[in-house]
Amino acid sequence: VMGEVHVQALRGVNLELYPGEFVVLLGPSGSGKSTLTSLLLRLYDPDDGVIRLDGHDLRDLEARWLRTRIGTVAQEPVLFSTSVAANIRYGRPEASDDEVEAAARKYLDKVGIGDKADAYPAQLSGGQQQRVAIARSLCMRPRIMLFDEPTSALDPEMIKEVLDTMIELAEEGMTMLCVTHEMGFARQVANRVIFMDEGQIVEQNEPEEFFTNPKSDRTKLFLSQILGH
Repeated sequence: VMGEVHVQALRGVNLELYPGEFVVLLGPSGSGKSTLTSLLLRLYDPDDGVIRLDGHDLRDLEARWLRTRIGTVAQEPVLFSTSVAANIRYGRPEASDDEVEAAARKYLDKVGIGDKADAYPAQLSGGQQQRVAIARSLCMRPRIMLFDEPTSALDPEMIKEVLDTMIELAEEGMTMLCVTHEMGFARQVANRVIFMDEGQIVEQNEPEEFFTNPKSDRTKLFLSQILGH
């Protein structure tokens, strides 16, 4: 019988996200990115340290309420087999039918699929399904949008439509934290790029400086492997 192995997924991470900022989080598998995003959603709490939203300790906030303030879009959209409009209702369970219908049209228009409210997820492409997931999160009127590799499960021709939706949100001033390997997108849109490795923030900078003049050897190695130079 093997003994229990304790893994410290994050070590000494200190990160601030400012209103209207779009931060891209990069790093190899196992670097701690997913652990960090899970902590933000209170899927579990940190063993040490504090995470605050608008000055409030996340542990003082009810987890279900918190997840209406931090919208999340995962690698693969988790949609119900009901209509797209009914999926949007999930984001506003307290609203009336009329309010939900208006919200569904509004946010589906915002992500470019306003004509799909009466469709069913099985009738949509992967990119369209992901945009429904984004619209559902937006319907909660979140303070922050958290994207965890939102294009990694999509076919190449569907990636652009999701990234374009995220670019529009960034231009409108939505506060966003995005885990992604889409380097061109990160360079084009992010206000700040953060590189994690072995549970630590190794380096962070504005995109042009990050990609053209990385300081850490670990960052240089990662970029050479990803970008091929």
